[in-house]
Amino acid sequence: MAVGHGTSGSVEVAADAPQAPSAAPPQPFNRVLAYIALTKPRVIELLLVATIPTMLLAMRGESLDIVLIASTLFGGWLGAASANTLNCVVDADIDKVMKRTERRPLARQTVPRVNALIFGIVLGVGSFAWLWWRANLLSGSLVVATILFYVFVYTMGLKRRTSQNVVWGGAAGCMPTLVGWSAVTGSIGWQAVVLFLLIFFWTPPHTWALAMRYREDYKAAGVPMLPVVATEEHVTKHIVIYTIATVLTSFALIPGAGVIYAGVAAAAGIWFLAMAIQLFNGVRNGAPIKPLRLFLQSNNYLSIVFCGLAVDSVLGWHTVSSLL
Repeated sequence: MAVGHGTSGSVEVAADAPQAPSAAPPQPFNRVLAYIALTKPRVIELLLVATIPTMLLAMRGESLDIVLIASTLFGGWLGAASANTLNCVVDADIDKVMKRTERRPLARQTVPRVNALIFGIVLGVGSFAWLWWRANLLSGSLVVATILFYVFVYTMGLKRRTSQNVVWGGAAGCMPTLVGWSAVTGSIGWQAVVLFLLIFFWTPPHTWALAMRYREDYKAAGVPMLPVVATEEHVTKHIVIYTIATVLTSFALIPGAGVIYAGVAAAAGIWFLAMAIQLFNGVRNGAPIKPLRLFLQSNNYLSIVFCGLAVDSVLGWHTVSSLL
C-alpha cells in the first residue's frame, strides 16, 4: 500500500468545484466523487510505482503471475485508501486552514466525518481480508500494520509534535515493497528491505521540498515541518544528505539485479543528486529557488529507478553478482 503527503488531485477538485445548476451532475455522483477524493487517488500512484517492480524482482527467473500482481495491487489500494481516508478524518481541522488542502471533502464538509471514519475502517478490513485470501496472512498483516502506523504514529503522534515527522512517519509509504515481496514469497527478503530503505531515505527530500513551497500553510496550521522551524540552508543541506543516502541505497540493490537496473540507478542517482545540490547552492548564494521543481522531479526519479528495476526483472538477465 502507499500513503503520502500530496494533494488528492483532480478527482477531489472535480468533486468540490462549484458548477452552474444546469451543468451540475446528480447529487449521488457528487457524493461518490467526494468519497473517492477522501482516498487521495494521486497519492496512491506510489503503490503502482513500488509494488509492481518489487513483485517482478521477487518473480525474477520464474513465470509471471499476473493474477497475483493484480490481486496484490487491489488489496494494497484498499489499504492505502483506508489510511488516506482515516488521515483526512484526523486532519480535518488543519485541512481547513491550509490552502493546499482546503478543498478536501471533510474540510468543506461534503462528507460527514463519522461516515468517512466508517468508510476508512471498512476499506482497511477489506484490504486485510482480500490480501489474506488472495496472497497470504503476512501480506494482509503488513497492510494492517501500515494503516495503524500511518494513522496513530505519524498522523496523531508525530505530525504535529516534531520536525522529524516525515523522517519516521514516512516509513508507512515504504511498505508497498514489503507487501509486494511477501505476496510472492511469503517472507521478507533483503532486496525488499533495500527497496524499503530506498523510499525511506527518498521521502524527506521529497516532502521537505514541498513543505518549503507551502511553508506558510504548514505554519498557519501549526505543523512543525522542518522548513517551518529551520532555515532554508539547514533544510536544503539535509535534503542533500538524504538524497545521497537514497542514491547509495539504490546502489545496494545492484548485486541482486542486472546491468539495466545498475545503469538506470547510476544515471538517475547522479541526476537527482545534482538537482538537490543545485537547490542547496541556490539557497547559499541567495539566488531565486524553486523547491517545487525538486519535489516534482523527485517523483520522476523514483519512477525511473523502479521502472528500470521492472524492465531488468522481466528480462531476467544475469545478475551483477553472478557476473563477478
